[in-house]
Amino acid sequence: MTGTALGAPAVRREGRQKVTGVARYAAEHPQPDRAHAWPVPATVARGRVTAVDTSAARALPGVLTVLTHENAPRIAEPDDPTLAVLRDERVPHRGWFVALVVARSPEEARAAASAVRVEYAVEDHDVTLSADHPEAYEPETANGGHPARREYGDPDGAFATAPVRVDVSYRVPPLHNHPMEPHASTARWEGERLVVHTSSQGGTAVRATLAALFALPEDRVTVHTAHVGGGFGSKGTPRPDVVLAAMAARATGLPVTVALPRRQLPAVVGHRAPTLHRLRLGADTDGRLTGLTHEIVTHSSRIKEFVEQAAVPARVMYATPSSRTLHRVVRLDVPSPSWMRAPGESPGMYALESAMDELAAALGMDPVRLRLLNEPEREPDSGKPFSSRHLTECLEEGARRFGWEHRDPRPRSRAEGHLLVGTGVAAATYPVLVQPSTAEARALPDGTFVVRVNATDIGTGARTVLTQVAADALGVALDRVRTEIGDSDLPSASLAGGSSGTASWGWAVHDACTALAGSLAGRTAPLPDEGVSAHADTAGRADAESPYARHAFGAHFAEVTVDSLTGEVRVRRLLGVFAAGRILNARTARSQFVGGMVMGLGMALTEGSTMDAAFGDFTESDLASYHVPAHADVPAVEAHWIDEDDAHLNPVGGKGIGEIGNVGTAAAIGNAVHHATGVRFRDLPLTPDRILTGLRG
Repeated sequence: MTGTALGAPAVRREGRQKVTGVARYAAEHPQPDRAHAWPVPATVARGRVTAVDTSAARALPGVLTVLTHENAPRIAEPDDPTLAVLRDERVPHRGWFVALVVARSPEEARAAASAVRVEYAVEDHDVTLSADHPEAYEPETANGGHPARREYGDPDGAFATAPVRVDVSYRVPPLHNHPMEPHASTARWEGERLVVHTSSQGGTAVRATLAALFALPEDRVTVHTAHVGGGFGSKGTPRPDVVLAAMAARATGLPVTVALPRRQLPAVVGHRAPTLHRLRLGADTDGRLTGLTHEIVTHSSRIKEFVEQAAVPARVMYATPSSRTLHRVVRLDVPSPSWMRAPGESPGMYALESAMDELAAALGMDPVRLRLLNEPEREPDSGKPFSSRHLTECLEEGARRFGWEHRDPRPRSRAEGHLLVGTGVAAATYPVLVQPSTAEARALPDGTFVVRVNATDIGTGARTVLTQVAADALGVALDRVRTEIGDSDLPSASLAGGSSGTASWGWAVHDACTALAGSLAGRTAPLPDEGVSAHADTAGRADAESPYARHAFGAHFAEVTVDSLTGEVRVRRLLGVFAAGRILNARTARSQFVGGMVMGLGMALTEGSTMDAAFGDFTESDLASYHVPAHADVPAVEAHWIDEDDAHLNPVGGKGIGEIGNVGTAAAIGNAVHHATGVRFRDLPLTPDRILTGLRG
């Protein structure tokens, strides 16, 4: 592999390992005498454990032990309450782990787990979210530290006096991450040293958490995250599997693997909380916004407050003299929600961009033109100048590529027999996030280089892109650089989340390689056997406050057919055009954009979960009932980007691309369905039953 140019479509360095099965994931590290553990989830929605009978389970073949809150190794109280497993008798929600069976094989552990008998003192529970729930409150902040409320101007007065108004409500149901590799960990103790292989988006954070829980110095904990089969946010922080694996390994003295069954994931690894949206848009007859109000209600668990920041994107998108964005939350007896790809932005932009489409219809205006007309000169909420904002170019280029000018704007104006055909558009935004990281670069006597950083590749191609960053800074070919990642004994780095990975790690790698190149310049003496190295730490710079509002932007276009007989919606075309800073690898970037768009298609048409009020359980708990898109659902997806040179980001110039791809897709599809049918559907997903009800209403 040769070539140093950033932006080149370099192939994945680990691709052959993955397709040939050489790459090992967290549950695939065979070790002598390795045991397997299977969790026992609570079957009540709220209460406490009064008795656990493990006798039948312990009598089964292969069973080594059964851990409960009465005999499990003690751990310190965690900062994250979702990790307080087997510490006491409380049950904060259905699916909370109340026991762990350890056996010689996964099959034996599973069989024994079903034989554990647990008795409970059951308490009344409430798992039902409503916009007028009496316990709803305004939190101090939403996820990401955003203030729950922001307001300027007179949004109520502006709406009341606006000649054109839209007052609409939308609902996004609970959504689940479901990565291809379920959450899994393998742990072993070497005396007082803990070594784990875990499926996580951030090994540095796992190391710190385990050290605190087991009262160890961090240098006695090693966390390997060499290959991770997806996460979508659910592996952004340590989850119960890694804590249980370490506890079971300590209790048995053996290496232990915990691979969570997929049906248990919705209850213990986080989910996208449901969001109830109300939007009020007021505009002059020329289409200029005079007021914007976006209010949401969401749920969180009793043990941990997590507030989906779904109204925050409305603070970024459009110019208006009056605005209110407000979050309210209800603490219920539900599993703790957490991050899911583009938390806040994904449901928030669905509602905002759907409402903008409704405003365009009320105005009789082209929806692309309406968005262009309301472009702000500065970020509306903060007043900061944008570091760069090329949404206009994304919309115009997307419209050109999509053939938007040929669109008949009238709803239900195009049909092919019983198929109704429609097109829709939506904008997208995602913030630029960068975190401090450290890295080392070393020049070896044989003319090669080694870059070391505890980054995590969750399938995004991080190894490859970081190698490109290093080769570019060193001025050498790619095949002279080897990049080591996924080990907590490497220089510490931030997690792979918030579309911040490459920008954060790339900054540290760039600085280390630049320093190394400087120390090698003019050197004539041969290198020592151990080589020459340079280190970098971006703390104080990567996390410094910026005078600029930094965001990626995009435009999504969709063409759909709606079967008027069956209610089935099919997406014929998806097109996205993005402005996301410097694209560092054209091949992996396109893959990320397309993957995000496909995930947005799932949000629009197939994905949705239901909280059972009686049992306090997610009824769609596996891939047989929680439907993700298949290849047949996605016939044509195109991703393009605007060449964007933003000098106010980081040395590599990237904004992050992992999440912008799915932010606007659901709204574009929903708007296309309205154009096809003339009916506005405001609850996701757009399943055939909902479509038929609307068509017949």
